[in-house]
Amino acid sequence: MTQDHEFSSYRGQMEYFCLGCGAVYGIDDLHYTCPKCGGVFLLRDQDFDTLKKTSGPAWREIFDTRAASKVPAYQGIFRFYELMAPVLEPEDIVCLGEGHTPIVEVNPELTEKIKAQAAFKNEGQNPSASFKDRGMACAFSYLKALIRQKGLQEILAVCASTGDTSASMAVYAAYVGGPIKSVVLLPQGKVTPQQLAQPLGSGAVVLEVPGVFDDCMKVVEYLADNFSVALLNSKNAWRILGQESYAFEVAQKYDWDMAEKCVFVPIGNAGNITAIMAGFLKLHHLGIIEALPRIFGVQSHHADPVYRYYAVDDPKEREWKPVKVSPSVAQAAMIGNPVSFPRVKYFAEQFEAIGGKQAFQVIQVTEQAIIEGMLLANKHGHIACTQGGECLAGLMRAVELGIIAPDETAVLNATAHTLKFIGFQDMYFNNTFPPEYEITPKPELTNHPHLVIAPDEKERLSPEDFTAKAAQAVVEKLGLKPRG
Repeated sequence: MTQDHEFSSYRGQMEYFCLGCGAVYGIDDLHYTCPKCGGVFLLRDQDFDTLKKTSGPAWREIFDTRAASKVPAYQGIFRFYELMAPVLEPEDIVCLGEGHTPIVEVNPELTEKIKAQAAFKNEGQNPSASFKDRGMACAFSYLKALIRQKGLQEILAVCASTGDTSASMAVYAAYVGGPIKSVVLLPQGKVTPQQLAQPLGSGAVVLEVPGVFDDCMKVVEYLADNFSVALLNSKNAWRILGQESYAFEVAQKYDWDMAEKCVFVPIGNAGNITAIMAGFLKLHHLGIIEALPRIFGVQSHHADPVYRYYAVDDPKEREWKPVKVSPSVAQAAMIGNPVSFPRVKYFAEQFEAIGGKQAFQVIQVTEQAIIEGMLLANKHGHIACTQGGECLAGLMRAVELGIIAPDETAVLNATAHTLKFIGFQDMYFNNTFPPEYEITPKPELTNHPHLVIAPDEKERLSPEDFTAKAAQAVVEKLGLKPRG
């Protein structure tokens, strides 16, 4: 294709494709749902099959070379340019350092506890500390292209969020600047202080709505349908496109060998699991990977519409029904009517057609298991959020159900940094969860600081005596022995 110091010469022909009625639209305008039937869109490259002229092994070499490239446009997720948005010019590509997140194997002690081989992909090491940056990098690159091509003077970027989307959108909007301004709608009192601080710090207008995420989503959908705004939730197909890079990175990490691999993903609004399945299917269609991994979606019993749908074994008897959610520590998963469910169904059917019925499954876990999954992971050296804890809980449930083989490796999606959800850890340690969470802390999983010497005693002692007495308290607390 191209040398490392050059940018790809390939340009595709992209279009919006409606999953509801099959209608097709050009990409000159930003579409969210089909004007004809209201269905959700996918973005597809009409020329995708021409990429098959390059062999799978050749693509592997290209992408492996780009992983170390100094070409600015290849620094982030767009090193997989031809597979994502091959209509953008290098000048339009936005990169804040997203992608390249590490996959960290769980240590032997945790492996023994969970009875499975596993690794966390730490999406909290993205710029705004969540996986949403992958999608925003692509969506804002497209917005930059629209601004350049149409000479737009103002774009109002808007999203509903439980925290991560707003943080990501706000920082990318602030970086691109110019005509782009950002407004985020959050459910009042249901976003952690850490997550609320992020869009505020990036200069976004933050508006609170009574209720839950689904209520906020209805408001921004109304705005997108009736006013000139750029909606940045997962209805935005450009965002989903950018999140496909997660699948590409996982495959690359395992040297493009996805046999005996399972990928666990919290479902939430279903955009991320959609993107991950789409990404693996692209790699498989081009022969870059020879086998698909198995995909496990995970949902809390407090917000489990996708689990309920797939819990019905006969596809002909399944019926999609949104559910009323209850409070969840996995806040990003607290969604009773996922926007991207039609996309999940579309790609799940393709996975099953290639890999059989076991290629795609959905697991339900409890709130207790989710928070303790996070605590267990982080006690063994990880930085998992509650959604990462949800994935670990899903793996442990899969082991319990006997649907994970001993030779399979599970890749767990830690969608954000644990510091975003540190308040839930505090609630567990201090036993302050409201009853509706249905969480009862276990003493062996809690941790508290210990005061070694009283402040008033410190005031009475000389500096030398204070040091000696405080040190002696530490010695007694830890049972230290003098040097031999």
